[in-house]
Parts: sequence; structure tokens; C-alpha cells
Amino acid sequence: MIPDVTDLIDDLQWRGLIAQSTDLTALRAALAGGSLMLYAGFDPTADSLHAGNLVPLLTLRRFQQAGHFPIVLAGGATGLIGDPSGRSAERTLNTPERVREMAENIRVQLERFLDFDGSNPATMVNNLDWTVEVSVLDFLREIGKHFSVNHMLAKDSVSARLQVGISYTEFSYQLLQAADYLHLYQEFGCRLQLGGNDQWGNITAGLDLVRKVTGEQVHAVTTPLITNSTGQKLGKSTGGGSIWLDPQLTSPYAWYQYWVNADDRDVISWLKLLTFVRREEIEQLEVQVKEQPAARTAQRKLAAELTTLVHGADETARVIAASQALFGRGELTDLAEPTLTAALREAGSITVGEQPPTYATLLKDTGLCGSISDARRAIEGGGAYVNNAKIIDAEGVPEPSDWLFGRWLVLRRGKRTIGGVDHGPPV
Repeated sequence: MIPDVTDLIDDLQWRGLIAQSTDLTALRAALAGGSLMLYAGFDPTADSLHAGNLVPLLTLRRFQQAGHFPIVLAGGATGLIGDPSGRSAERTLNTPERVREMAENIRVQLERFLDFDGSNPATMVNNLDWTVEVSVLDFLREIGKHFSVNHMLAKDSVSARLQVGISYTEFSYQLLQAADYLHLYQEFGCRLQLGGNDQWGNITAGLDLVRKVTGEQVHAVTTPLITNSTGQKLGKSTGGGSIWLDPQLTSPYAWYQYWVNADDRDVISWLKLLTFVRREEIEQLEVQVKEQPAARTAQRKLAAELTTLVHGADETARVIAASQALFGRGELTDLAEPTLTAALREAGSITVGEQPPTYATLLKDTGLCGSISDARRAIEGGGAYVNNAKIIDAEGVPEPSDWLFGRWLVLRRGKRTIGGVDHGPPV
């Protein structure tokens, strides 16, 4: 869906997607003059991209929707070196085999978010392809001679590390990234680089290199590094781990729940930054957040949009059905077993043996009640459920037919607190 805006830069500014840039007037003129080649790079530092990577990646997609040609770069070479940006200590170098494996994993993910066909197709590249055969002497003569050490030391990514130390390996990272921009300019006519705001020093090194070698002025735009209202980085769970795009690392249910639980103070900003919902609808949702916050309409829109974007519409339908069924607004028996399993593991579950304890004990052991007596009071008050049916007898135990898929019970206290009981896979 192409954004309903007359000017791409205006839309990016309204969404809060421009943190720093070169001359925006010149960039507007370049965009107005015809389709532009632009790129963003992603280093393989893990087996999967995470939620924070979506900000520059989806910005690349916005440019493609406006008719421009995106190049997405998997950093097979820069991933061997390690970017010092935003780090207080040296990275542990991964083996070439490990970097190659991670680069392939993220390449597959990167390809899902751009169109590689059509009238303005995206291009996928790996900087290892044009770096691996370059000798040290050639690199120093052809790239290194254009850089002043004093200027390199002044870059934030380097200056912040001078007190604790930085290796020549990481110090040289900005030269490698600069060489990428020069190569893509010479090979494809690329004239714009996108990246996270922590990449500004590396990106401007590329601007300088292109100008010194070719005499041409090229452009750069950085996107903000997003935090939530408590200062936590976008895509970090409450436990500190990342929210991954890979469904094996973060289940679609857990992904959906992360966004549907967004704070009212964050949800409109995230709708602007991370979705393709039109401005008029976002402004309407902003009013609803202020006037009817309990409805959480904006959060459900955000979660549905991002789950569909990353995992597809069918998976979104499954996780919404699971979310509703777990809280008594749908049939648990209609859910797919993997969806139910992921949901209960995300909510928190315990494992029991062949002879399960009483419901009062299960409520205590799952943490839904603080004690056996507390569990009995909850049951007597009609506020405890198993598989969405009220528990009548605190001393009762589950029947064989109660176990969903032969292994799961869904316990709930009140309307919003659930826990799972795992009986183990059926024999």
C-alpha cells in the first residue's frame, strides 16, 4: 500500500523517522528528480533480526513504495570486524563460518520486507563479495589514504571508547562501511544511505569518501533509536532479552503480546514508526487512546499490523483467536496445538506428573494464588477457572478428558491472569 502523502520526506518527518540527515532540501530535489537508489546495511550479529531492526528496514520499504530502488546489504564482511558504535567494550569476534551462517539467516528475513520484482525491484547484496579479495595493501592505499586519524578519533563511536580502549580492528570499521557506500555508488549509482542514528559517524565517513574519490555529493538519513516510555530499547522484553523476528526464537503469540501490551504513551509513536497505517487513522486512534484508553484499540491495531507484517495474516488470526480463547472469549478446542503451547509457555506454565495434584494446589503452584487457602477462597468465590469452566471443587483433580491435546490445562484467575499446566506429551 503506497502512503497517501504528496511528499515522502514530509511523511517521514511526521512519523518521527528522521533523526539526522544531510541537506533535506537537496534530498527532496533528488527524490523529485526521479527514482533514487538507496541502501541500508544490517550486520549479522545474531541468528535473527530483532524488533529494533524494523525501523530502518521499514523506512527502506517506504522509499520503495514511493517508487525508489532499495538495496539491502547483509554485512558478511563488516560482521567479521564488529561495529564499536554504542558499545562500551570490545566485541568477541565470531568465526567466519558463524558469521556466514548468521548472514544467511538475516538475508532470508531481509528479503521478506521488500519487493524483489515489479517496476522498482529491491537488490540484495553482501559486502563480503567485494571485500574479501581486496588485499591489505590495496585497502590502505585506496581507502585508508582518504582518512585523517584525527578525524576518525573524533567520531562518537571511537571517542567514547578511548578511555577503556579500542582495537585497531574495531577502529577500522568506519573505513569498511565507508568503502561500502563508495562501492554501491560506483556499481549501482546509489546516492542515499539509511541507518540507525548510532551509525551517523560511520555513514558520514562514507559521504566523505564518495566526495573525495568521485567529487560527487551523496545523501544520508538516520532513523531514531527507539525507546519506550521507561527508557527501555524498542524490542527488549521485560526480562531483558530481545524480541526476535524468527518465530523459533520469539513465538508469534509472544510477538503479538509484546505489542498489544504497549504503554499508552508509546503506542501512537510506534504506529507511526513501524506500521503503514495512514495518517488519518493514526490520528483517530490517538483520540481513542486519550478518550477510551481501556478499549486498547490502538494497541490491538499495532499488534495486528506488526504480526501480519512479520508472520503473515494467517498467523495473526491464530494468535488473536488464542488470546481471546485464553481469556474466555473463544473456544480453546479450536486452537492449533503449537499456538496454545506457545501461548501458555509465554504466560508461564508448570509441569506435573501422571498423578496431578488438586486444583487448589495447581492454582498455588502456577502462581495464580499465593497459597492453598488463597486458592480455596478464589474457587469458593467463583473466580477460578480450568479451560474456561469454573472450578467447583478445590480438592478435585483434572480428568483425563480435561487435558487439551492430551497435555495442557489452562488455569485462569479472574479475567486476565492465566497459567498453564503441562502434563507432558501423550504417550
